[in-house]
Parts: sequence; structure tokens; C-alpha cells
Amino acid sequence: MADEKEEKASMLVKQEKYLEAGIHIGTKMRTYDMKDYVFKTRDDGLHILDLRQIDMRLREAAKMMGKYKPEDVLVVASRTYSGNAAAKFSTLTGVGLIRGRFVPGTMTNIRLDKFREPKLLFICDPKNERESIMEAAKTGVTVIALCDTDNETKHLDYVVPANNKGRKSLALIFYILTRELLMAQGKISSYDQFQYEPSYFEELEEVKKAEPEKAAEPAEKKEEAAAPSA
Repeated sequence: MADEKEEKASMLVKQEKYLEAGIHIGTKMRTYDMKDYVFKTRDDGLHILDLRQIDMRLREAAKMMGKYKPEDVLVVASRTYSGNAAAKFSTLTGVGLIRGRFVPGTMTNIRLDKFREPKLLFICDPKNERESIMEAAKTGVTVIALCDTDNETKHLDYVVPANNKGRKSLALIFYILTRELLMAQGKISSYDQFQYEPSYFEELEEVKKAEPEKAAEPAEKKEEAAAPSA
């Protein structure tokens, strides 16, 4: 009993906050890959994720991120709720973000205007963001991913079991990651200095309309265009 109380006290946030956000609520589908992260299955068929593993793996994911420079970390968030929360995370910590559609070739085609070379990739939904995972596998980039009960974990280096679809769940996840990463970066020295609430990460973030991606022009063409006519 005493051990259980100590464990709850050492969690990243109070257990009640996790439960209120529904971070442990999975889906009615459970892949073989995710079986070890499931705590129980409700009578209605909904799989419930193990809260202790969620907390422990969120902590470890934040530590892993903290070992990299912000510019070497890239978050991919294809859905609206994950995009809103990840945008706040990116602004506060300085990590890179691809919100919405991941353009094929972003990490493999150096001719793309928005070519990226991250060392660590953070995925919000492996099912929707499969292309980025495959490119990371080709280029040797480390991948951390939020995985719900219906996700597969192939090509992932580190799994964080969590409800990766709910607005409140994603807001709490990025609230925790932001706070922990700012601590690792030395921007805050205590939790008291972190002046944000999980609700801040739920707020709608404006998205600039992306222009169609195109390959960069060869250098000689640019020089020709710039040269004065005879």
C-alpha cells in the first residue's frame, strides 16, 4: 500500500489529471504489438492502457528529447488536436514541427524546399504518419511515437502508450513534454516556474495555408534567371 502511494506521488502529474484527460482510454481494437501495454478490457470491449507505463514512458521520452538540440528534433502531427498541442510545444521549446500532411521526400529528397534532417522524430499517430516513419527508417533517424491500442510498432524505437486521438489527452501529453523539456534545457529550474495549464495546449492554433511543395531549382538555372539580358 505504501509503495502504491509513493508511486502515485512520483508521477509526472497527479493520477486524477491523467484519468480526467482520458489518457488511458484506448480503442476497441488491440493489435498484437500493443498487448503488453493494455491494463484491462472493459465489458464494452474498450481496451484500457496501463497508466504506470504511460507515465514512465512519457518521462523517458522527455529525457530522450532532452539529449538533442531543439533543431534536431522534429514532431509530426497530422490531426487537428495533435497539431494544436504540438504547435504550442514547438513554440515554447524550439523543436521542429510538421503539422498536417507530411510531404513524401521531406527527409529523403534534398531537392525539396522544406527538406529536413532531424536526428529524432516524434510521431503522434503511427497510422496516419506512416510515411514519415518509413523515411526515418531509411535514414536512420530515431523514432518515438504515441501509440494507441490500435497501432502497430514496427520501425519505432520507443513507444509511449497513450490515447493519441483525444483533445484533452493530447493537450496533457504535450503539457508534460513541454514542461519536462524546458527543465532539461535549463529554461526553468522548477515546476513552479512553468506558467501554463494543460488547457492552453487545447487552444486552437492558426494554420498557415501551405504552398505546394516543389523541388529546388538547379543553381545554374537560378544564375541564368538572374543574369542581365544582352
